[in-house]
Amino acid sequence: MRQLALVILVSAVTAAVYGPIALLWWRRARVRGQMLRLVAAVEPEPYHMALLRQEATEAAAAELVLGGYLRIDEEGAAFLTEQGRDPARAPAHPMPAALLEAVRRHDPEPVSIGWIDWCDDGYLEQRGAYRSERDALLPELPRMPDRAGNQFLACCSCVGIVLVMFFWVLAGALLVTGRPQGLREWACAVVAGLGLSALLLAEKAGRVVRERTECGDPLGDLVRSAPHPAFAALDEEQRMLVLRSIGDRHTWRGADTVVHEEADEEDDEDDEWLDDKVWWEDAYEYRATDEDEPEAKGPSSG
Repeated sequence: MRQLALVILVSAVTAAVYGPIALLWWRRARVRGQMLRLVAAVEPEPYHMALLRQEATEAAAAELVLGGYLRIDEEGAAFLTEQGRDPARAPAHPMPAALLEAVRRHDPEPVSIGWIDWCDDGYLEQRGAYRSERDALLPELPRMPDRAGNQFLACCSCVGIVLVMFFWVLAGALLVTGRPQGLREWACAVVAGLGLSALLLAEKAGRVVRERTECGDPLGDLVRSAPHPAFAALDEEQRMLVLRSIGDRHTWRGADTVVHEEADEEDDEDDEWLDDKVWWEDAYEYRATDEDEPEAKGPSSG
């Protein structure tokens, strides 16, 4: 009789523990499938994917270099070619067209692509408008159900774990102390033992459910799947020049100003020499004043 009651209680508690785990599996598998279907339906646009990777300006500069609109020298300064100065010619895509327009605003002065990427208001506005337009076409992905942000469910889980462990200890003690009599009681004892073993594996089962139904970041994987075709088409030297111009955000500023680092260093050296000169002049004046004071006091004492 004890074994029969024990197997009923153990079975009920095991079902109560594994029921939410099975429900979590079903919900996460459903959300995972829906998320993968939505991402599979996305038609990737190369410049939008590059923009999500923070590489759109590099891709636009690469297309302008390949198209003959732009040339970049060894110092990272970008110049327009004859084709780039022709107002009737421009790339069809808005991103390289916006970058070409920004370079034209600074022509004939050299400008770095990095400075335009960070400081040119017109280019930044056009890039932001393009991103807003393309982001609106992306599907809204469902969120994977997770209890991490729900404190109430977390507290309930902690209380449930404590109660289950208390029940497991009590049921284990009853199972060990009572000797089964007959085939039926032995069968009940075996089922109860299997139920208690399953309760020990409940935490691992929940972890396996999360691992098996985790889909990661499918949209991010799509974004990072391949570089922009224009940037990939550059040879090694062209790629190095584009990256050098992108990394220079201070030296070449187009029509606004061109910073000459050597001249700045010379100015700093001149300032230091002037400071030293003023210091020595002040020291000489103080020394001369000290020497004149005894002569001034001599006649008055006589």
